[in-house]
Amino acid sequence: MSLAKSVVTGTVYRTPEKRFTQNNVGVSAFVMNIGDREEMLIRVISKRNTLDELVSSLNKGDKVLVEGRLETAAVKMDDGTEKRIYEIDANTIERWGEISSSSSSDSMEGDIVKFESDDMSNELINEDEIPF
Repeated sequence: MSLAKSVVTGTVYRTPEKRFTQNNVGVSAFVMNIGDREEMLIRVISKRNTLDELVSSLNKGDKVLVEGRLETAAVKMDDGTEKRIYEIDANTIERWGEISSSSSSDSMEGDIVKFESDDMSNELINEDEIPF
């Protein structure tokens, strides 16, 4: 199931990694926790070259805001139980929590990186080509 647009905030749970499809298209991914009291994990995938620098600079525990298309799927585990998987194909990623050194107040300053529509990195990738 795919939702048209989703915006979520949370903390980086697993450090980002970058892999390549068989067609040599780079795919960056990390896992974020959006739960307050319990873990609610979402895998964030970015096929956008414009997001590579920001994604590669993320560390475990960083606070982020992600906007993109949310997809859910039910996966059957080895023991026969079903598990829900949540995944976002990110269009925008914003880092939260960096304090501006030019201001004495407690304002937040984030890095915003947006996908530009003329970027050719938005090629369709088949489900079986995603290396995660």
